[in-house]
Amino acid sequence: MNVICYGDSNTYGYDPRSYLGGRYGPDHRWVDILAAKTGWNVSNWGENGREIPGVPPSFPADTQLLIVMLGTNELLQGRGPDETAERMERFLAGAGLPRERLLLVAPVPMAPGEWVPEPRLASASAALAGRYRALADRLGIRFADAGNWGVRLAYDGVHFTEDGHQAFAAGLFRVLSRP
Repeated sequence: MNVICYGDSNTYGYDPRSYLGGRYGPDHRWVDILAAKTGWNVSNWGENGREIPGVPPSFPADTQLLIVMLGTNELLQGRGPDETAERMERFLAGAGLPRERLLLVAPVPMAPGEWVPEPRLASASAALAGRYRALADRLGIRFADAGNWGVRLAYDGVHFTEDGHQAFAAGLFRVLSRP
C-alpha cells in the first residue's frame, strides 16, 4: 500500500532538543514506525512549521491513503479553530484523491509549555478535534483524534517525545486496522 503522511514537524519527526531542526531517528518517528509495523510504502511529507497550504501539492495518482495532520501552526499563529477547519476543508477538497483515500487526523492538543504560554492556545487546540470531526463527517472521509492516544509532549507543549511518537503510531495503527 502506498501511503503519504502529510503534516508539520510532528510528522517530520522534529526533535525539540535540537535547535537546528534535527529529527528523531527512524525508530522514534511515527511515520517510520507505522511503515515498519505494516510493511507499507509510507512516505513522510512532514515539514517543520508547515501550515495548511491554500493549494495542495500534487499527490501521486498511486497514493492509496493520504494521512493529513495539520492545524497546530495555524493556532500558534493566532488563527482560531473555526478558521483552521475552513482552511483544512479547502485543502482536502483540492487534494485530488477519492474520499475513501483520505484520513484526517486531529493533532494532539497542545499543553502548557515553552511554546504554549497562554491557556487559550491549549483550549483552541483541544477544540480543533471537534471541528475536524464535523468536517470529516460532512466530507464523508475517515477521521481520527490523536488526542485520545496518550501521546506525551515535550517541554515545549507542542512536539511529541520519543515515547509520544510510539503512542501516536500505536493509536494510528489501531485506527487503520479497523474495517
